[in-house]
This record gives sequence, C-alpha cells and structure tokens, in this order.
Amino acid sequence: MTATLRTYWLEHAWLGTHVEPGVTLDVTDGRIAAVRTGTPAPPPGAEILRGLTLPGLANAHSHAFHRALRSTVQVGSGTFWTWREVMYATADRLTPDRYHALARAVYAEMALAGITTVGEFHYVHHAPGGTPYADPNAMGEALLAAAAEAGIRITLLDAAYLSSGFGRPPTAHQLRFSDGDAESWAARSSLLKDRDHARIGAAVHSVRAVPAEQLSTVARWAEERRAPLHVHLSEQTAENDACREAHGCTPAQLLALHGVLGPRTTGVHNTHLTAEDVSLIGGSGTGTCMCPTTERDLADGIGPAAALQNEGSPLSLGSDSHAVVDLFEEARAMELNERLRTRTRGHWTAAALLRAATVDGHAALGWDDTGVIEAGARADLTTVALDSVRTVGPLPRLGAETAVFAATAADVRHTVVAGRHVVRDGAHTLVPDVPGALARAIRELRA
Repeated sequence: MTATLRTYWLEHAWLGTHVEPGVTLDVTDGRIAAVRTGTPAPPPGAEILRGLTLPGLANAHSHAFHRALRSTVQVGSGTFWTWREVMYATADRLTPDRYHALARAVYAEMALAGITTVGEFHYVHHAPGGTPYADPNAMGEALLAAAAEAGIRITLLDAAYLSSGFGRPPTAHQLRFSDGDAESWAARSSLLKDRDHARIGAAVHSVRAVPAEQLSTVARWAEERRAPLHVHLSEQTAENDACREAHGCTPAQLLALHGVLGPRTTGVHNTHLTAEDVSLIGGSGTGTCMCPTTERDLADGIGPAAALQNEGSPLSLGSDSHAVVDLFEEARAMELNERLRTRTRGHWTAAALLRAATVDGHAALGWDDTGVIEAGARADLTTVALDSVRTVGPLPRLGAETAVFAATAADVRHTVVAGRHVVRDGAHTLVPDVPGALARAIRELRA
C-alpha cells in the first residue's frame, strides 16, 4: 500500500518545554515522521496552522449522556445526591440509537474544543429493567461508532456497577447498569475489541457499586489485558463514611487491599482523602483525574491534586458531566482552585498543566504514543488562535501561559487527528452542524 503523506506548517508549536516558531511536520500514515524547526515560511503544499499548535488534548473522564443535563440541573438548590436523581431519569431514556446520536454530537463538541481523545466511563449497559440487548454491548458499540463518526479517539472504560451501596442490591434505576456479578461483567466486556480509533479499558464505578470480594476480578481483567482501569474514588464524604462502617477502612485502602491500585489505574476525583490515602495512591503510581468544573458544579469539594502529584500520582483532566467542555478551563481551574484553598499562587506551571491535558491524559487512557509533537507520535494536534479578544496581546513565547490562563474552547481553530483535519478554521469537517446535532439529540432524549 502507498503511504499517505502530509505536511503541516505550524506558525508556533508547543514542544513540551517551550514555544518554537516556524515548525514543519511531515506526517506519514497518521504519525509524525519528522519535526523540522527553523522554517519561518510554509513549504510548498503544506497545510498551514496559524496560531499556537499543541499536542491533541485528552479528556480523561466523560459521561457522554450527562451533556443532556447542562443548565437543566441549575434550577434550585441541592447536593450531588439530588443531582443524581435527575441524572438517573435521563439515563432511563437512553437507547442505543439515542445514545449514538447524542454521543456523536458530544464528541463533535469535544473536537471543536481541541479534544482528540476521550475516556468514556461507560456504565449504561442494558435496557431499562436490566434485560440485555440482543447485542449485549449495543450501548458500548454505539459509543465507539459515535467517536469514529466524530473523528476522535476513544478509550471505552467499561464499568462494573453491581450494587447501590455496601451490601445493597441495585435500585430500579441501576438495574440497567448491572451485569449481576463481576464474572458476568468480565464475560460481556471481553466481547469488546480494540480498533484503530478505540481502546477498551475497565472501570470500577466506585467502592459502593462493586462488592469488595469482586474488586479483584475487575482488576485482574485489566491486568491480563494491560488495559487502563479507572475508578470514581472518594468523590463524596458519605461514600467514605459508609466504607468505613462496612469495612473499617477508607475507599483507597479497600482498593489497595484488593489489588486495584497501580500504575495503570486512575482514580477519578480523589477529593476527600486522608494523608495515608494520598501516600497510598502516590506510592502505588496510581493516577489522578481531576474534573474541576464538575467538582465545583456538584459542590463536591477541592481535591488535594498538588499533594497527590508530589507523592507520585500523575495528573490528568476530564470534563466529566460536561457542565462545560473546555480542557483549558479544567487546567486553569485546577491551579486556581489550589490558589483559593491555600491563598498562594503558582502551584503548577503552564507547562505542567498542559502536560496533564495532553501526554499524561493520553497515558491514563492507554495511548502511550500520543500527546507530544515529536517523531513517531500520532499526529494529533490542536491549534489555538493567538489573535482572539482573549488571547491577543501576550508575546508568542508565552503561548503556554496564554493557552492555559486566557484561552477557551472557543479559541480552538484547528483539530487534527491522525494527520486528518477534523476541525478546520473552527468548523467540524465531519459533523457540519454540531449545535443542531446536539439540539436534535437532546430533544429526542427528552421527548
């Protein structure tokens, strides 16, 4: 077969440590073949990316159907637990076709925001009442197809969700999430296969949703496949209290006892941790995915991200419930939250925050060759305008600071995945009317 060759000229490129002007990329079959610096003008035939080009962004934690809740859950007061009831009502109305249409539009929205890979934490497996579809993975396959049609990569984190709490069976809403036990979950999940744009990973929904004696089954499934394993961890103090009452230890300690923690595992939120928990997570190399816009939207609290990283936990970022879809906002919110908590500034450099949004986010999702602009890496790129009302003014060499602390998703000009333009000049090339697609999918879900 003849190799597919493309050349891109980057007006300014973030190369991990600094901004380099005038960079040319040779791309072969979706990978960067060469990075040539010192090219002040575009070579003949090159595709021109004006602005600041970053490695593609990784959204390490998503629940695609939560996008239908945006704004509708902002009426009145409440807590995470009252929000959850509204979320369950939305989940009840999902079908494979409805989920495909919604996820396709949501993933297209992510592409417009510069996201090239999403980690979809997937637990709506069966029909309402818990009856499996004819294809037991119809819902997961709908998500995989949606990502392909939206032009982005996906890691489907297929979640075990077996109980409503410690020692309690699933509620009526949760029956469609449950496979009955972890062995049945493993048998169904094993039918899912990797493909060019997709990886299959695993998830423990939470310690309250998977009985302790079945945690090792999920961990072993991921270990045998060398697949990423994610878990909602200590998002709520009520979960911590219930875990102590049931098992005499914290959720992090329970996960460690059953072999869940480790370098391929990522704890999502990691909000209400003890000092021992922080050491346990960091010392095991377990990652931390922070979702600041969701954590503040649900009034969850501010997690000890800086302490976790200092102990050895790699950081990634996710938009989770999609109150907004904006990885730049997630990155700066992590820093600004820590400033509010400590009343001091400068906990992470812009470079460190971009690392969480790119290479470390991809690693958390099993894409170890993505998230950098260097030869051999996948050619996934995000270009941010440097001439918008938000980004104009700073010197180009401060591009990392501009991207993290000034830009928004609206400033993304181009998104390239595997060397192919998915977003060009702010317009999606595969889903021409993303707002319309979102409106139709959400309207159908609410009908």
